[in-house]
Amino acid sequence: MFSLLKELCDTIGPSGFEQNIQRKVFNLIKEEVDECKVDPLGNIIAKMNGNSELPSLMIAAHSDEIGFIVKKIESNGLIRFEQVGGFDNRLLLSQPVFIKSDNGPVHGVIGTISAHYVKWDDPKRVSNHRELYIDIGALNDEDVTGMGVRVGQPISYGTELKKVGPENAPKAMGKALDDRAGTALLIDLIIKLKEDKNERGDIYLAFTVQEEVGLRGASVVAAKIKPDFAIAVDTTPTSDTYDVIMTGTRRLGGGPCIKFADKSLISHPLVSQQLLNVAKENGIPFQEEIFMGIGTDAGAIHRTGEGIPTGGVSIPSRYTHSPHEVIDLKDLTDTGQLLLSFITSLKQLKGRGFLDT
Repeated sequence: MFSLLKELCDTIGPSGFEQNIQRKVFNLIKEEVDECKVDPLGNIIAKMNGNSELPSLMIAAHSDEIGFIVKKIESNGLIRFEQVGGFDNRLLLSQPVFIKSDNGPVHGVIGTISAHYVKWDDPKRVSNHRELYIDIGALNDEDVTGMGVRVGQPISYGTELKKVGPENAPKAMGKALDDRAGTALLIDLIIKLKEDKNERGDIYLAFTVQEEVGLRGASVVAAKIKPDFAIAVDTTPTSDTYDVIMTGTRRLGGGPCIKFADKSLISHPLVSQQLLNVAKENGIPFQEEIFMGIGTDAGAIHRTGEGIPTGGVSIPSRYTHSPHEVIDLKDLTDTGQLLLSFITSLKQLKGRGFLDT
């Protein structure tokens, strides 16, 4: 799983510029599923046929990552940029970046003043990203264009995925785990779903785009499919460090988080309760999630058409939306087991609705 995760996370693919990551996903799954297509926005929708008498399910994970876009090239070779997705500007100084140029990835760094100048600056001031710039080693604008960099190109953090922690409890650390971790899970799930087709309904796997800028891809994927149920798989910030605002309600290594509510969704009780049931029945560690600081694709999916009973499963992650997100690889495999167990149990929800909870 780690090698797949690294291949996905190290790919440049901010919101709206997911072509490279979506090509990888498409090529990895197209021969393994019954149907696979890319819609006009860039969402990949794969179908695995099952028993049409049983409830159908859509599972969504977003392929995009937070990033930047080249906004202006200064005459001295420095590059101004705009943000794509949600950021904390305190994290930006001196961070490495990759620019997806016409000549391939170009390394750069978000500039900062030398520590020797701090005595003349206000060290408490947080620079807005519009005050910052990217340095790619060019000394003028001609150097920049000669390196294949131009206005409108996407930029990602320049970190690469690494395995950290003890050998018996490894973690993954790097950019874009939100939500390439969920993307990797869906790819892995495809192989496991090939068996016992008669014991489950049709399964749709949606690899969505532009989640980080307002759940835009997910807002269209469910409209044509019209599944009976849906689940969004994403990461969620832990609260297990000693930072003063942390509450200790979600921790790394504690198992997948079964979502009850966030700012975009109140989970359908049929879905959340069934997730709890199968976790308990199969001895899968889990955590309950109520966190109003995030939204996921589930927020767009559940409002599609006449409404779709939707829930969420989250992979605990430290330092989300930073260049060095951290997840526990056991949480990842446990999340996959929870999804698989939910799928095989979904026949228990046939014919049941909101008033049956």
